Amino acid sequence: MAEDGSSFLFDMRARGDWVRLRTLLLLRWIAVIGQSVAVITAELAMGYTLPLPLCAALISGAVLANMVAATVFPSATRLSERVTLTSLMFDLVQIVALLMVTGGLNNPFALLVLAPVTISASALRLQPTLWLGIAAIVLVSAMSSLYLPLIGPDGEALELPIDYRGGVAAAIAIGVAFLSLYARRVTVEGYAMSQALSATQVALAREQRLAAIGGIAAAAAHELGTPLATVKLVAKELARELEDRPELAEDARLIHREAERCGRIMADLARTGREDAHIRTAPVSSVIEEAAAPHADRGKQIVLMLEEEEICDGAPGFEDMPIVERRPELIHGLRNLVQNAVDFAESTVWVNVHQERGSLILSVGDDGPGFSPEVLPRLGEPYVSTRARGLSAAGPPTGILALGPTGGRGDGYEGMGLGVFISRTLLERTGARLRFANVPRRASVWGPTGALIEVRWPPGTIERSKAESRRLHDA
Repeated sequence: MAEDGSSFLFDMRARGDWVRLRTLLLLRWIAVIGQSVAVITAELAMGYTLPLPLCAALISGAVLANMVAATVFPSATRLSERVTLTSLMFDLVQIVALLMVTGGLNNPFALLVLAPVTISASALRLQPTLWLGIAAIVLVSAMSSLYLPLIGPDGEALELPIDYRGGVAAAIAIGVAFLSLYARRVTVEGYAMSQALSATQVALAREQRLAAIGGIAAAAAHELGTPLATVKLVAKELARELEDRPELAEDARLIHREAERCGRIMADLARTGREDAHIRTAPVSSVIEEAAAPHADRGKQIVLMLEEEEICDGAPGFEDMPIVERRPELIHGLRNLVQNAVDFAESTVWVNVHQERGSLILSVGDDGPGFSPEVLPRLGEPYVSTRARGLSAAGPPTGILALGPTGGRGDGYEGMGLGVFISRTLLERTGARLRFANVPRRASVWGPTGALIEVRWPPGTIERSKAESRRLHDA
């Protein structure tokens, strides 16, 4: 199911039983201190006549509730959703009762009714927040007519016009709804963002581990080379010395053959490890091929282009490919972009590299249905569905650097946007800026419709000259 912006408000999974008792106790102590200071100041300093026994009883009720909770439960206890709702409901009733004995809506502190509902919207799921919000609106409505007058210093009751009190009640009710929705939207988006960033960190850590494995393999092959050569030499000498004992000589020759096999494996590991760990720069075409390789056999053709001209390994344009830093963030970010294009393309994905005023620009396009207009402005955010998979199409134009077969049929797919979010996060770490668009393409190269993701690096961000590349290789 596609998730738009409003669906965040109704996401029942994003909240959990994670509120600590210590947090609610601290907030209630702050409320108790504030209420006590307000009552004492109004009575002694400003000359208002308040029902002090009732005020003291209501404030003492909050103090008693805090003391009992702190005594029975450890302060680090994680409260269940029901217990948290009960605690916030108690706070709401206590605040409304205190307001009722001190003038009701004539009391300027009536807006404090918003506090428990806002906390609920930030900490609980939607259903408990709705119940608390409805209770707040009902209590505020009742408070507009059920209250003890607030007696001023002159002995007269402080009474606002009934229309004004009705307006205050309406304003508080609207404030309850607005602040609750706002707080919930912010907290749920923060939750979604934290989950998506966790997925990004996992993806980056995996890519870095793969890069580190190459270095370990090269080091292991180097260290094992000498003892393996010794084993081969001793096995060869034993085989020659045991010619008169065929059964033992055959065992020695077997040891020699297996040692040679291990030597070939070590050589492959050393070569692969050096290529993976020691090559710090590479032509951008090599980086793109490495990123696209896992998606080369998924039924879509991936075509590499330079300045909108198809190229191949060994072709004249291939030598002009920019040299870039070979970083895990770059490879994994591009891999996710290619995967997104392959997921939704009908038959072909194009990756075009060009330079503009010193900036390196890499564009990933496909001949699929394009991005949905309603989510296009929000692409790059987590948990945003993108578009439907492309259906079957005729074969693509002939591409020289084609990494996979053509054809295929989509199966009606809606993603959560995590792949694009991870790509954007990782590529922005390399200094890139991403742009998403649906654009018309030249019929001879691009399909008539489709999606385009443009990645732009400012001058000198990841691109390196050949001299710099040699220095990095020799370092």
